[in-house]
Amino acid sequence: MDRRIELVISKIDSDPGSCSLPALAELVLLSPSRLRHLFKQETGTTPSHYLKIARLVKAELLLRTTFLSVKEIMNLVGLTSSHYVREFRREYGLSPTEYRQKNGLTTKRSRKK
Repeated sequence: MDRRIELVISKIDSDPGSCSLPALAELVLLSPSRLRHLFKQETGTTPSHYLKIARLVKAELLLRTTFLSVKEIMNLVGLTSSHYVREFRREYGLSPTEYRQKNGLTTKRSRKK
């Protein structure tokens, strides 16, 4: 695999929330269109799709393993609110809140009356 694409994949996997196509292209000294072409040729998918999946995977992990709010997770992984719930539901079959209720950490909170 092309070393530039390996570097882009590594960057996306390590911190998907801070990635954008122009920044990734600049990282490997390519134009965004050339990066899209080369990435698709090397991996079979577009960098945008790969980034979206990486963000959803990171969100899913954080929902299961942290007590961060759904909104905090959304901001941390770089997903916009208008697409977050829809894309998460498409990938995992549940909204982020429903997913956390089924699969996330549980706490016993006492209610004060």
